[in-house]
Amino acid sequence: MVALDFDGTCVTHEFPKMGKDCPHAVEVLKKIVAHGAGLVLFTMRSGDYLDDAVRWFAEREIPLYGIQMNPTQHIWTDSNKCYAHLYIDDAALGCPLIYDSQFAKRPFVDWVAVDRLLMKHDWYMEPIEK
Repeated sequence: MVALDFDGTCVTHEFPKMGKDCPHAVEVLKKIVAHGAGLVLFTMRSGDYLDDAVRWFAEREIPLYGIQMNPTQHIWTDSNKCYAHLYIDDAALGCPLIYDSQFAKRPFVDWVAVDRLLMKHDWYMEPIEK
């Protein structure tokens, strides 16, 4: 289970507009899903803005397992914190970022580096449970 932010993570920060796709986000997210992990969109967006983010995944044929929550965690907890094995967020301590002021005004997730970290730590080799 991977919980991920949207603005600054999947797309550049342009809220309330839709930002540009972060380079390599789509291919790495598809690789994560192909590995068997469910993706939970965990973002501050709500209402129509959340719908825009959900549509972004659908248009890129990236399935979401959950939106704003892990749909199975209610079985064992009442917590409103989204349960996941991994959280990818541009605001997370240690998340690799790209600082490219010609592409975006604010830093955004470096998906090539994320992919390398996942490979380095054999994350793609571990069985994933939903």
